[in-house]
Amino acid sequence: MMSHTRRLLSLSTAMVLATTSLAFAEPSAELIEAAKKEGMLTVIALPHTWCGYGELIANFKKKYPEIQINELNPDAGSADELEAVRANKDNKGPQAPDVLDIGLAFGPQAKEEGLLQPYKVSTWDEIPAEAKDADGYWYGDYYGVLAFGINKDVVTGTNPASWADLLKSDYANQVALAGDPRTANNAIVSVYAAGLSTGADAAGAAEAGLEFFKKLNDAGNFVPVDAEAAPIAQGTTPIAINWDYNLLAQRDGMNGNPPLDIVVPSDGVVAGVYIQAISAYAPHPNAAKLWMEYLYSDEGQLGWLAGYCHPIRFNAMSAAGKIPQELLAKLPDAANYAKAIFPSIDEQNAAKATITTKWDSVVGANVQ
Repeated sequence: MMSHTRRLLSLSTAMVLATTSLAFAEPSAELIEAAKKEGMLTVIALPHTWCGYGELIANFKKKYPEIQINELNPDAGSADELEAVRANKDNKGPQAPDVLDIGLAFGPQAKEEGLLQPYKVSTWDEIPAEAKDADGYWYGDYYGVLAFGINKDVVTGTNPASWADLLKSDYANQVALAGDPRTANNAIVSVYAAGLSTGADAAGAAEAGLEFFKKLNDAGNFVPVDAEAAPIAQGTTPIAINWDYNLLAQRDGMNGNPPLDIVVPSDGVVAGVYIQAISAYAPHPNAAKLWMEYLYSDEGQLGWLAGYCHPIRFNAMSAAGKIPQELLAKLPDAANYAKAIFPSIDEQNAAKATITTKWDSVVGANVQ
């Protein structure tokens, strides 16, 4: 349910990779040789400022200098990527993408349409089952979780640590969503996450979330303003509910003016997932597989994390002590990240239908 808008992320991948020892399982010699013979990899929708992709692409080039990377339309969205595959089914030229980075909801659609080919990376078992296609046609690559961005010039006391804390009188006229829950995915999933925090199951989380925000609004704590960076900094929306990677980038951009704390709540931790896939018509299928092996290696996963996008293997790597402390220090509490729930596409669609149609009648706050 994450927006596919690419955001400016700032932490240097090179700094992180230089300060940790990485266990990178080398792909087979046969795959490397086959990829080198193809000599090219065509990617699409990978701006260098998004999720550390600039450094990831540069490091892949250094590791495999025989493979040229052809970068198509860095500002494309998921639908644009699939259209590029459709339009180039019979084209083996430079406009045909080999690999895709798309929103979760687009994976099953692309598989059903025959646009993808299966491939399971060597670290396949560390990708959560709910974030991958069992047959290997698509697989989660990174995700964000919903968090609270807190302007400490305004919220001078204790930070809210859970969704329930937001109902306290301490936070009167301070809590806002980053978007309109009648239209914006990050706001919709925020309502869903609040519902899960009450103990509701996936089927009842949307209704429970609406009731939570009704209580929040009735208590005078909810601010019906889109909580982007400017209103957070101005103090209009001093507690903003948004994806962690957006808030972390905003924190860095504010540079302490105002100071922004980022808190992943102790309950109702919901992840929004992107996925990787290889085009069924990839002109360079072996280079595509080698790229996947790199992205899902320890080095590739830390490259995404350096860009504030949580790699899909985060929990396994954290348990194995593979994440450098200086990187963890820039993130909220890792223990709460481990609680992340990955809603299925059916659960997401059902929640969206309930929240978008009932927000006005249940909550009655016009977010602008």
